[in-house]
Amino acid sequence: MPRQTLRSLTGRERTPRANRQLGLLLAFVAGAINAGGFLAIQRYTSHMTGIVSGVADDLALGHVGLALAGVGLVATFLAGAITTTLLVNWARQRQMHSEYALSLLLEAVLLLAFGVLGASLSLHTTLLVPATVTLLCFIMGLQNALVTKISNAVVRTTHMTGVITDLGIELGRLLYWNRRVAPASDDFVQADRSRLKLHGALLGCFAGGGLVGALSFQWLSYAATLPIAMLLAVLASVPIADDLQGQ
Repeated sequence: MPRQTLRSLTGRERTPRANRQLGLLLAFVAGAINAGGFLAIQRYTSHMTGIVSGVADDLALGHVGLALAGVGLVATFLAGAITTTLLVNWARQRQMHSEYALSLLLEAVLLLAFGVLGASLSLHTTLLVPATVTLLCFIMGLQNALVTKISNAVVRTTHMTGVITDLGIELGRLLYWNRRVAPASDDFVQADRSRLKLHGALLGCFAGGGLVGALSFQWLSYAATLPIAMLLAVLASVPIADDLQGQ
């Protein structure tokens, strides 16, 4: 990608267009990690709803160990979100160009570690679950918090529940028949076509990333994460280089 394009995608100065483009790229990445990660560890790590529900079920059934494992995964996802917030605020106070790029670089490094060490990490346990699971949960928390902060909570990339809900709302508005209601009236129902396109594109990118991630893991095993790590590192490179060069 051209240097200026990378600077606009992940730099400190934000535009709605750059937020959408970065959101779509990271939705693809999240889909790939989530689907490929499932084949690697038999767990989805991008959304906490099922894990929290599982904790409740395990407690009700007396499976305390499994419940504690679920709590550990939620805590790891939370730690990832906290880490992003710390990095963003630390860089913001220092007026750094890499305000958002630092989290992307950290995500790239952790994915690289997952790709290189995945097979051996799966043999070690932390918080009663394989280290690979906790690592992916941390990465997902890291990324979701980053996109949330960049877009002021307009875009989410690691789970699709809210995206599909918003997509359904806008489709409902689009299909609604405004019978006997004038277009100028406050009661006139009209879809926000820009939001409709955005949420449809996010869903498509996440699904496409999931397909690519699943197929890649079947062919390359843990090494399938290496190209994704390289992509994230490239996205983060220009703002970080700008800081290093004192621009």
